[in-house]
Amino acid sequence: MLRSGGEPLFAIVRMRKRGDWVLPKGKLEQGETPRAAAEREAIEETGHLVTVHEFLGTLAYEVGGRAKVVHFWRMEAEAAPSRPLMKDIRAVEWLPLREATLRLTRGYEQAFLSEVGPLVLGAAAGTTPQPSVRSPERPSSPALPPAPADDETITDLDDAPSLALALEQPSEATEAEAPSLMARLRRWLRGSRQR
Repeated sequence: MLRSGGEPLFAIVRMRKRGDWVLPKGKLEQGETPRAAAEREAIEETGHLVTVHEFLGTLAYEVGGRAKVVHFWRMEAEAAPSRPLMKDIRAVEWLPLREATLRLTRGYEQAFLSEVGPLVLGAAAGTTPQPSVRSPERPSSPALPPAPADDETITDLDDAPSLALALEQPSEATEAEAPSLMARLRRWLRGSRQR
């Protein structure tokens, strides 16, 4: 989620229980689409009304032995909050991309934001981020995928840039065609399990 007006700033929120800094997100309510849930959670956790734009990608990881899948859309927040923060949130911070990425508590969220952040900035500015010289460890940023239909389920979001931890085995053809961040992460996970 981005707030414009001068330097573009990204929203991160501090959880009340553990004090972790995380990206705004939450759970689907009964009958709710992933996009509608993302918009509702962004408003509840930041207090800002938002305009939802294109789909950014999916982040999948494990918490307490259970898989969690989060879908992200590019959102633009209004300048001023319109409601108080929900009880689970201690604070919201609006930071430049680098600072927001470093402040996040969880490494997988840092990796995800560092991957999609330049795309968000480019899309908000109406430009496509130009590739820069990158170290071999850092993948090139994919183009933004089209937003999924409101009735699409989690498993139908194959085109989305993704960062996944401990997910199903990818097809070898997909990895061979274009090794993505997700493909490299899967190879690394397989290698660390064999040791």
